[in-house]
Amino acid sequence: MHLRHLRLLDFRSWPLLELELDPGVTTLIGRNGHGKTNVLEAVAVLATLRSHRVAGDAPMIRSGAETALVGALAHNSGRELTVELALNSGKANRARLNTSPCRRLGDILGVVQSVLFAPEDLALVRGEPAERRRLLDELMSQRRPALGGDLADYASVLRQRTALLKSASGALRRGRPEDSAAALDTLDVWDGRLAGLGARIVAGRVALLEQLRPLVVDAYRTLAPESRLADLSYRFRVASPPAEGDLTDPEFVEALLLAELGRRRRDEIDRGQSLVGPHRDDLILTLGDEPAKGFASHGETWSFALALRLGSLELFRADGIEPVLLLDDVFAELDRHRRAALAEVAAGVEQVLITAAVGEDVPAGLRGVRHDVVMTGSGAARQSSMTPSPRRDNDGGSGDDAGEKQEYDDDDNTRDTDSGSEVSL
Repeated sequence: MHLRHLRLLDFRSWPLLELELDPGVTTLIGRNGHGKTNVLEAVAVLATLRSHRVAGDAPMIRSGAETALVGALAHNSGRELTVELALNSGKANRARLNTSPCRRLGDILGVVQSVLFAPEDLALVRGEPAERRRLLDELMSQRRPALGGDLADYASVLRQRTALLKSASGALRRGRPEDSAAALDTLDVWDGRLAGLGARIVAGRVALLEQLRPLVVDAYRTLAPESRLADLSYRFRVASPPAEGDLTDPEFVEALLLAELGRRRRDEIDRGQSLVGPHRDDLILTLGDEPAKGFASHGETWSFALALRLGSLELFRADGIEPVLLLDDVFAELDRHRRAALAEVAAGVEQVLITAAVGEDVPAGLRGVRHDVVMTGSGAARQSSMTPSPRRDNDGGSGDDAGEKQEYDDDDNTRDTDSGSEVSL
């Protein structure tokens, strides 16, 4: 799939952006903080309904505005579809598909499909379990939109159940057991809803992992051939977890969750928290016999993070889908071997959007159509703008254009110096 047009209105630093796109490579070049990443973030938000940078929507709405709009014309499976997402301050977000309002935000899942690789992806290896759960959930949502609906419903049930537990816990601490009992009268109902939705999510994650695992292992072996063997496993947090393969049966998982909810009820009431469910699980990454978190070197961490994204890309391809590949200022961070491996993969993708601080950070065969991004104004009036560059590189990485590449690089240096856009991100 690919995007034909991207429209941003009051999205972060962009008061308005109307960007025409073609298949192939588009590069956005500009200083740190000038708005390049915001463009890629907008595409990813259309694909997953969430940002890879922030937990809430408020930071994505331009200062002084009440609504941010992200829209695109997407060419997907032989059809052209228009999709729009409105991020609203203080009220529910809204979505439109082909100009018609959607009943649920999840109705636009699958229209835009993307894989994003960014420096923040190091948190997939080094960070908390929530980072790795999000990787699985975003992949599930894009490939199986119905599971995206389950995730949204589960989040709502979890909030309400947790509020109920906090109310009961507070009543007990205040010495009012009758109020606690009243708050807990409906807990069994919420337990059933949490277990049913949670079981489908766990089963979906594990089924996804069974497909993703060999692709990530192969990608890691290519990126770090001298390293230890990589592996991935699902940590299902119940007292006696079964074999991972058994977790693909939703009815079996639901029974396990209900039993665990009964076992942990007193703990949950005492702490006022929901301690059971897929929001507590983890994706365990290992190298040899050791967990990657805490034991992987810097190079191994980069390789594992990149392997997770390359594996995700190949998973889409196995479905017959070519997602938009989003590369956010990553080439400057990679060594020569990893740069070459990523460039080789990207060269074969239908559409690639790349950001970089300077043109030289992008491998020659991937520069494609270039746009220069700058920030103008000051204070609340600061805003991003974009201008096409007169330079274009579509040499596909051929080795006989060294002179042309040098001219491109020299031109980059001259133009960036003149316009003040040479500082690295």
